[in-house]
This record gives sequence, C-alpha cells and structure tokens, in this order.
Amino acid sequence: MNLITLSQQNQDYIELIQLTDTHIFANPETTFDGIDTSQSLEQVINLAQNKHWPPDAVLLTGDLVHDPEPKAYERLAEILKTIEPPVFCIPGNHDDPALLKEILNQKNISTPRTIHFENWIVLMLDSYLPNTHAGRLDESELKYLDEQLNAYKNKHTLVCLHHPPVSINSPWMDKMSLQNPEELFSVLDKHQQVRAVLWGHIHQEFNSMHKDVQLMATPSTCVQFMPGVDHYTRDNQTAGYRHLKLFNSGKIETSIARL
Repeated sequence: MNLITLSQQNQDYIELIQLTDTHIFANPETTFDGIDTSQSLEQVINLAQNKHWPPDAVLLTGDLVHDPEPKAYERLAEILKTIEPPVFCIPGNHDDPALLKEILNQKNISTPRTIHFENWIVLMLDSYLPNTHAGRLDESELKYLDEQLNAYKNKHTLVCLHHPPVSINSPWMDKMSLQNPEELFSVLDKHQQVRAVLWGHIHQEFNSMHKDVQLMATPSTCVQFMPGVDHYTRDNQTAGYRHLKLFNSGKIETSIARL
C-alpha cells in the first residue's frame, strides 16, 4: 500500500501522535537496559489516551522491534490493535523492512508511503540500510519524495523517517545518522510546501530549523539516551511521545509528553 487518504476530525487541523523506538522483544522476559519495553509502550499509549486522544493518526517511526523476529512484530501488533486510530509504520535500523510489512499490515496498522489529508500530506520514508545502525535514503526513496512533492504542491507536507538528517551533537549517535542528508535537503529545498521533518532513532527530544522547515525528533517509548555525550549513556528522563497539530494554514503546534 503506497497511499492512504484520511478525513480529519477537526476542520481546522490534523492531530497526530508520534511513537518511536518501541524496541519490542520476541521474549516477554527480555528487557532493554532494565526496561520492559512492551509495558513501557502500553504506559505511553495510556498517557496519550489521557492527554491527546483520539488523534487522526499514530505514526511509528522505526526501531519498532529490537531484534527483527516474527514474534516481536506479533507482540507489537497485539498492543497496537487495541487502539482505534490508524497506525502507520516505517522501519528503523533494528527492523527487517520486509518482515515489518508482512506482519504490520492488519486491522488498524499499515505501512503506506503517503498519507493524504485535505490540506496536508505525510510522507513516510524508509531510511533502513542493511548491516549498519546508520541510515540512507536510496535513489528510489529520493525519487518518490520528489515526485510526491511535485504532485501535491498545494498541500503542506510533513516528512517522516527514522534517522536524523542533521547532527544532534552526540558523537556516538551522529556516527549512526543519515548518510546522505545533503541529497534529502536538495530535494526538500526545491519545494516550498515542506513544513517539517520528523524522526526517531536518537531516544531524546530534538528541535531545530532548516531554513523555514522545522526539524524534530522524539523520545523513545522505552529507554532514553543522554544528549550531548560521546558514548551510550542512559538518561534519567522518562519515556514519552510527541503530539502534533498540523493546521490548515501550515502552522504546526507540537509538544512532548512523558510518563
């Protein structure tokens, strides 16, 4: 499925929830640095349901499982099927894109490349690169991005991927970022309707600008990484999600909510 069209609940804006880096394991007993990732994801979803519900859609931006095994995706699907809004998924470096698509296209969960609303499109890019934790947008992804932006010049655009296209000033994480950010921005810079780029991977909040485009990353639903350090250091910040309002005018309001 490449394209899906959704109606919006509010006539003035679209409301989205971003969940990222869920790192679900096949074995329920396995933890990520002491965190039960399934339980943590359920707690984050409960928080969203208490604060910002229902959204028009939920975006899952990669590292959906920790080790790409069918049972891990099945366990994730069981959690996601308990919520009503549509859930849209892209892979991260811990995922297997083919296995993800095979298992996470059921009920309310799917893997479209383009999500259409009345005044916005959301483009879901695949930055998975085999045999490395870094990412890359291959030629077909960049071509698809450019084609979609040419086809929908009258719609504000949110671009989603897993890997950061800019330095986050954490040397160990910057080694695992997007390998070809210049190619991404060379496409985006041609299209004035691009409003924001949204990603995961870094397990921390990040907000910056590229010209007039907002750049945003979001805490993991499990373990958090300390910003601005040379090596892996667990942060004491709690798990969370990003809430976004995409207004018909192109304005974006966004915030992070944490457990």
